[in-house]
Amino acid sequence: MRHSSAVEAHHFEALGTSCSLFSLGVTRSQLLQGEFWVRELGARITRFSDRSELALLNGAQGEWVDVSAETEFLLREALRAYELSAGLVNAAVLPSMLAIGYTRSLAAGASTARLEDARPAPPLTEVLSVRPGRARLELGCGVDLGGIAKGWMADRLATRLGRNALANLGGDLSAAGPGPNGDGWPVGFAGVTVLLRDQGAATSSVRRRRWGDLHHLIDPRTGLPSQSGLEEVSVVAATGCDAEVVAKTALLLGPGLATAYCAAHAQAWWLS
Repeated sequence: MRHSSAVEAHHFEALGTSCSLFSLGVTRSQLLQGEFWVRELGARITRFSDRSELALLNGAQGEWVDVSAETEFLLREALRAYELSAGLVNAAVLPSMLAIGYTRSLAAGASTARLEDARPAPPLTEVLSVRPGRARLELGCGVDLGGIAKGWMADRLATRLGRNALANLGGDLSAAGPGPNGDGWPVGFAGVTVLLRDQGAATSSVRRRRWGDLHHLIDPRTGLPSQSGLEEVSVVAATGCDAEVVAKTALLLGPGLATAYCAAHAQAWWLS
């Protein structure tokens, strides 16, 4: 990314991916605070730690559990994503993710797959209940927030860092303000540079996070990795969270329906 000397930049690894924060008119200390927020919230919503809020919810055996305000908001966003995608972005795919061997961070390697245990995901609205400060999953169900969290966190960071900032969490982007030169924040998008201003962008892909013949993007209709005919979808939308939802939905829909869906829900898109 090109930027003027007035732009403060900070790069770090978190959430299992590469992250970057850019802003005008802030100090490096403020960018570091943004990193700390990402790490702290990431520790609360990871499914790879038995002590996280998400792990406690997944293991609560149908009981109500206390959740922080931010985790509550993310769970509500997962429900909104389910509705926006007509059920294709379904956080309740955790049992299938475990069945394909995605039981731990891929940096530690995938576990042995047990595809016979994969099954279609239940409707999220029927198994997840959220109240102020509390949440509950139906017995035998589990959710994963990794897909929705990065876009939502990028949106929050872009506003936390002032009126002119860009947050990039593993390719889920949120840009606020006019950018370093007044014409938007320049970002790489589908092989070209686009200028984002008060917009978000995201890419959903089956080309990364692969092991053997498997990948991480579960089709909730089958409980198995997507075989839609699309491998990657990049989207620009009003927010990073919306871009993530639209990109994943389009990829799961496949080439026959993805263009029409993107035309209705995105500002720009690229399919391959």
